[in-house]
Amino acid sequence: MADTQNPSPSSGASMSVDTHKETRSFQTEVSQLLHLMINALYSNKEIFLRELISNASDACDKLRFEALSDDALMEGEGELQIQVSYDKEARTLTVRDNGIGMSRDDVIENIGTIARSGTREFLGQLTGDQQKDAHLIGQFGVGFYSAFIVADRVTLTTRRAGMGAEHGVCWSSDGTGEFTVETVERPERGTEVVLHLKEGEDEFLDDWRLRHIITRYSDHIPLPIRMPGRDDEGNATEEWETVNRASALWTRPKGEISDEEYQAFYKHVAHDFEEPLAWTHNRVEGRHEYTSLLYIPKRAPFDLWDRDRRHGIKLYVQRVFIMDDAEQLMPTYLRFVRGVVDSNDLPLNISREILQNNRIIDGIRSGSVKKVLGLLEDMAKNEPEKYQTFWDAFGRVLKEGPAEDYANREQIARLLRFASTHTGEATQNVSLADYVARMKEGQDTIYYITADSHTAALHSPHLEVFRKRGIEVLLLSDRVDEWLVAHLTEFEGKSLKSVAKGDLDLGETGTEEEKKAQQEAEEQVKELLPRIQEALGERVQEVRFSHRLTDSPACIVLSENEMALYMQQLLKQAGQNLPDTKPVLEVNPGHRLIRRMDDETDTERFGDWARLLLDQAILAEGGQLEDPAGFVRRLNALITSA
Repeated sequence: MADTQNPSPSSGASMSVDTHKETRSFQTEVSQLLHLMINALYSNKEIFLRELISNASDACDKLRFEALSDDALMEGEGELQIQVSYDKEARTLTVRDNGIGMSRDDVIENIGTIARSGTREFLGQLTGDQQKDAHLIGQFGVGFYSAFIVADRVTLTTRRAGMGAEHGVCWSSDGTGEFTVETVERPERGTEVVLHLKEGEDEFLDDWRLRHIITRYSDHIPLPIRMPGRDDEGNATEEWETVNRASALWTRPKGEISDEEYQAFYKHVAHDFEEPLAWTHNRVEGRHEYTSLLYIPKRAPFDLWDRDRRHGIKLYVQRVFIMDDAEQLMPTYLRFVRGVVDSNDLPLNISREILQNNRIIDGIRSGSVKKVLGLLEDMAKNEPEKYQTFWDAFGRVLKEGPAEDYANREQIARLLRFASTHTGEATQNVSLADYVARMKEGQDTIYYITADSHTAALHSPHLEVFRKRGIEVLLLSDRVDEWLVAHLTEFEGKSLKSVAKGDLDLGETGTEEEKKAQQEAEEQVKELLPRIQEALGERVQEVRFSHRLTDSPACIVLSENEMALYMQQLLKQAGQNLPDTKPVLEVNPGHRLIRRMDDETDTERFGDWARLLLDQAILAEGGQLEDPAGFVRRLNALITSA
């Protein structure tokens, strides 16, 4: 008996339709990424089988869901399964499923994650360091194309459930520059992937090796993964044997599941290359009965900032897959969470429309959010280094929480981390609780500043008086921070206030000597304010003496509800129409430049000094000048005539 394991019938053996075959070229970026991926992941090449089996499992889940409303899609074949076989003589490895399958358009558009948008941006992140790039590639998603790690040609034959046999499609490529797509006749629904193995990859033509990989990576998949059986002499038989446990991992007691099994299931459900950072497994009984298994990834997914891409939580009802990416189960600010939720209460025929207004779903969502936030709180308290890893990857997303989730705003606020003048470092590792614990006697406000970079925030003139008095200021330089502080206005009874907006009252933190010196400095140049106001006219709302500055001559101050200048500029560049704002110009009465202006008698030169003062303050705030050439001209004229 030849050592050939039940090869499937040739997909194109009988052609009763007009074959439509075309050759297409990969995008340049896709070819480049394929080359990098094959080399970067070669040391862990067995993951290709995990990826192909995961895709097959997803295809079966999708068919089961669509068949709930259209039983004809099952085509009389009820049992969903995945088959893995090999042919030593032909040196091929085959993975097939009887899931949803694909149409010709599906194949061209979705054959693998690499062929989707964002490839060019992803390539820009690659460093050339093979070990680092392997992590990035895993983060991007290896998917179908991981087959080229071990194969020099891959042939995929598929037909979408519900379509006629004449609508089969065959896709083939050697993974270099081109691929072919051909219309073929395929009686069976589902997908078959045949890998023509490279020389030296004979380990994947070994029965024991394949079974070991399947049980290691895919034991948890709740579908039978089958291989041809073996007789006592080791020869292939006609019977198919189930290799994996084929039971839903989340339904098993936590005490019976090892960390390795949890980690393997995460890689399946998240299509991630790395292990998760943490997870929480819960069975809820009572008013609603459901099980959740939720994971925190170690690294941010490639499309984290695409708020419209939802691919986090899989919804099951009584262990039957219902839908993927159920956005109703997790708020947008927790879009990085991966996992499954299995409900005993929802109907099997539930639709996305029903999900949107469903009390059971609302209860599951609320409970799941609390579990995730509780997991993060526990990590922050007991594993601060691990939490810092989480924050570095997902902190900017979590900052969306206070605006989106009012009910959990306080709990989210405790999880936030910021850079601070306490250390001056760019690392965001200061909690609001840390800040409050270090507040000066007499201080009742949490102070912060927003800027377009950490350096700009750290060197802002608005911080001068705070440094002098030893008052800590949080340095906020993420784009989301303006949105955050607009919705998080207090923490544990302490109000949050920008040092660059509105009036400044440092309470009892100043000394009587400092107050007296300030009054004397203002008295010496008290006639200066109306002169500057007249010179600047409509460009400013008001000119006043500053209590914030110790070293700089002037600064811009916005009203409490105004957006920072750099954010206004960004929105304008994005095409948004914003009302023109007139800032307040604050001047430092003790600064030499201000005293120099007070002595200026020439009206035209005084006007140039006033414009220069305003322009400098705008630049220091991250704003842009309406007339940069005029600024340079005035600056040069004043310098040369000094």
